[in-house]
Amino acid sequence: MRRALSIISVFAGFAALGTLASLGLVRADAPGAAAPGAAAPAGSTDYTKISPVDLVKQTPKGQIKDPYNDTQADIVAQGETLFRSYSCSGCHGGSGGGGMCPPLTNDTWVYGGDDDTLFRLVTLGSDELQKNGYSRTGRENVVGPMPPFGPIVKSSDDLFKIIAFIRSHYDGDPLYKYGAPKNP
Repeated sequence: MRRALSIISVFAGFAALGTLASLGLVRADAPGAAAPGAAAPAGSTDYTKISPVDLVKQTPKGQIKDPYNDTQADIVAQGETLFRSYSCSGCHGGSGGGGMCPPLTNDTWVYGGDDDTLFRLVTLGSDELQKNGYSRTGRENVVGPMPPFGPIVKSSDDLFKIIAFIRSHYDGDPLYKYGAPKNP
């Protein structure tokens, strides 16, 4: 009974957050977020001006690459602020170590740990990711569905910073930091 109530509470929370975001009552421009008009990271795309949903739609599978590095302290700090402001910490714990949803810091990547897969998972949610040909490659004790955050996250730049923050807290086998090695 408690588990059912917990699951219902999670979905109700996501629904409320989505409704507030659509009404403009929840804002993603938290301190440390990229300023409007900020210079684009390496490459020709200004990720501050493209939504995660649009980037996924226009980029072939396997081609999304985080322009940031998890050793860039300023980017990681911004990613942490964004991780908390978008309520990722509500399910995955304050530093991604897990809670009522899987940890993001170990070497179990449920769908894969490469930048493209993580970006699409957060953007589309796990159900839509599976409809796009992805399948579970890892298993965790907590296997609730990931809701789609693409419509909520303000920009692709914000999502890339969140991924950099997650990678900075990785504490699993170094060979698996970006997913399963190509040649284990």
